Amino acid sequence: MNIKLCTETFNLNNPASMETYISLGGYEAWKKIVERKSSKLEIINKIKESGLRGKGGAGFLTGLKWSFIPQQAKQKYLVCNSDESEPGTCKDRDILRYNPHAIIEGMLIASYAIGASVAYNYLRGEFLDEQWKVFNNALEEAYKNNFIGKNILSTNISIEIYSLIGAGAYIVGEETAMLESIEGKRGMPRIKPPFPAIKGLFGKPTIINNTETLASIPKIMLNNEGWYKDIGIGNSEGIKIFSMSGHINKPNNYEIPLGTPFSNLLKLSGGVLNGNKLKAVIPGGSSVPVIKGEDMMMTTMDYPSIAKAGSMLGSGGVIIMDETTCMVSVLHRISRFYYSESCGQCTPCREGTGWLHKILSNILNGKGTLNNLDQLNKIANQIEGHCICALGDAAAMPVRSFLKHFWHEFEYYVEKKESMVS
Repeated sequence: MNIKLCTETFNLNNPASMETYISLGGYEAWKKIVERKSSKLEIINKIKESGLRGKGGAGFLTGLKWSFIPQQAKQKYLVCNSDESEPGTCKDRDILRYNPHAIIEGMLIASYAIGASVAYNYLRGEFLDEQWKVFNNALEEAYKNNFIGKNILSTNISIEIYSLIGAGAYIVGEETAMLESIEGKRGMPRIKPPFPAIKGLFGKPTIINNTETLASIPKIMLNNEGWYKDIGIGNSEGIKIFSMSGHINKPNNYEIPLGTPFSNLLKLSGGVLNGNKLKAVIPGGSSVPVIKGEDMMMTTMDYPSIAKAGSMLGSGGVIIMDETTCMVSVLHRISRFYYSESCGQCTPCREGTGWLHKILSNILNGKGTLNNLDQLNKIANQIEGHCICALGDAAAMPVRSFLKHFWHEFEYYVEKKESMVS
């Protein structure tokens, strides 16, 4: 039995081992780079030209992000963001579990390209039992084979990689909060600018990339110009893993070319559960706006198409909801999460998320009024765009989109004190 992940097929008997990874061309890109002492600028330009975007949520061009780092700085850092905490998203944990060496090789190439001598992989606190152990075992293997450390492969190049694990806080998935946590402080977002590429970890220039992003780099470096870009369909560039969950027959992680019609992805994941009608989709993790089912069926899985439909590709956590779903209950659950996970630093987020959750609780418990619906929109508007980090936006955007598309359900709940669906 095999599992397909990150464009490769691994034997499930020992998928995470160095032996498996090397048998599939692993570390070949890294060996070529260090042996030839490749130009850092050429590597950055190749990643830039590949069209690789950050796969953690923002979708910013990876090579362009690397180019912001001041090459003249003596000490620089790379951080791999493996704090996968976005509800509905479970792709990075599988890469950590089955393909840790791709992450390590990607971290090494990225560190070399930006001139960083030290890199950190920050894992989610809930990954302690499996992913943490698997990644550390892979790290130990890489050190033993001199792919990491001092005088790598006798080339006088030295790069150290360290792994850290969080304590289960959603907020440290925000890149500057993660830097604070690595420094031993409370994980709270920093005011930007300055941005991490200029003043990041320990006050030094730092690049933060997502797990899936870094795991994609070795194959891009091994292949010809345009290889990664050409995988995408139409004007889309590259591939993306989508975590399919909710009311579907085969929930799982699916890696597909960007630009694939959503209808194809839905079919790939077995279709809607019990043959029910598709009601709504959250396409990029719980923090992005919801899309009505009929509108989602017209989209393709890429950044422009999802944006045109009124949402974002985000982390790739695709949550499927069928006709039996009570949208009031779903939004109440989402609001509870962001209320619980707010770090409390910004007043609009600290107070606003609490108000949203309280009002939605009242509506769900039959105590809501029609005026509450306008209040929800007003509070969401006061939160969005008024906070240091994106958590406030993440709490506000679902509220506004649920009300926009399913106002009638909330109105019915208020008037009848019951759900429209059984």
